Amino acid sequence: MIDPPVLPGELMSLRQRVRLVVVLGSLIAIGPLTIDMYLPALPSITDDLGTTSTAVQLTLTGTLAGLALGQLVIGPLADALGRRRPLLAGLALHVVASVLCVVAPSIAVLGTLRVVQGLGVAATSVVAMAVVRDLFSGSAFARLFSRLMLVMGLAPILAPTLGSAVLEATNWRGVFVVLAGFGVLLTLTALLALRETLPPERRRRGGMADTVRTYGELARDRVFVGMVLVAGFAMAALFAYVAGSSFVFQDQYGLDERQFGIAFGAGAVGLITATQLNVRLLRRWTPQRVLVGALTLGTAAGALLIVFAATGFGGLATLLAALWLVLFSGGLAMPNSAAVAMTRHGEAAGTAAALLGAVQFGTGAVAAPLVGVLGNDGLAMATVVAGGMVASTLALVLVARPHRMTDPELTPAAIPEPAVA
Repeated sequence: MIDPPVLPGELMSLRQRVRLVVVLGSLIAIGPLTIDMYLPALPSITDDLGTTSTAVQLTLTGTLAGLALGQLVIGPLADALGRRRPLLAGLALHVVASVLCVVAPSIAVLGTLRVVQGLGVAATSVVAMAVVRDLFSGSAFARLFSRLMLVMGLAPILAPTLGSAVLEATNWRGVFVVLAGFGVLLTLTALLALRETLPPERRRRGGMADTVRTYGELARDRVFVGMVLVAGFAMAALFAYVAGSSFVFQDQYGLDERQFGIAFGAGAVGLITATQLNVRLLRRWTPQRVLVGALTLGTAAGALLIVFAATGFGGLATLLAALWLVLFSGGLAMPNSAAVAMTRHGEAAGTAAALLGAVQFGTGAVAAPLVGVLGNDGLAMATVVAGGMVASTLALVLVARPHRMTDPELTPAAIPEPAVA
């Protein structure tokens, strides 16, 4: 067996790795903040702009659609131009769109600007994942990515609470003022603290033809496609929860904005707990085995979620418990599916990350309005969440096929664990 190549990340000191996690985690965090921070304001936006809850939810869909489309464009650019320039351009676009959201006069304008916000923020997730792949692969990628999710996972916890605090001081437009300020701060962070990780000799110079050819190569890799679908459907379950939780918790169960922030944050804790447990699990098992166990748990929890939502058994407490388990399983599934997918295509990390992210946010964009279409209640949310987990499991079994997912870099002992505290 040929030993895996030594990548630059293996030579980094503890301090350098901690700094990398903090910087990349902060950059990725702008995505969840952009998506989640205005969730407590959805009912007030509905009233202020004289529209419907379904129409307001479509602004969330617009953001996810922008994230999906933006990644398909930025990924190849990151492989051709390096990581920093597309990142800085995306952050600048996000800041401009956030400022314009502050003065949006109608739901149509707000929805359009939210698409532009998504296009801009797409750069952060693509570039961050490509940088990690430039430096790590295999199980080391999964472990580092799990640590990264600890940092970026704080965003979904803090976002609704921060949004609620902003709403106490001002109205929903103030949320976008804060997002614009955060975008400016991250632009300065990227300029000062993130070095280029893709040297000129490794950049792809084939233009559009090379981009199309690379996407074609990725699409012909059955395991890669399976992992992309696994991650995408798991993300669909997550965003069905994001889209429906505000209306379910506040309208159906009577929580106020502050209580909603706490309940929503509890779910994010499940996601974060899983990502950190994943680091320990990968000391003994491969990402493939952890992924199988995670999706088995997620499917079972999804079934319980539907039962509790349909019968009302146990009220909000049992609903939250089942949701916690689903999000916990998603926290295990997402870094491991990404590790299997990205390890196979390190030569085109930006494009591979773009396709992975585009499918994730694209399925999220489809799942989010489904909750509204089905009724915006607990059962509607549970149905879409559980459906996402079932679809993710089917993609693993029928498309990726676990017995095909073998790679010498995806073993517990392949690369020592990054020593990130």
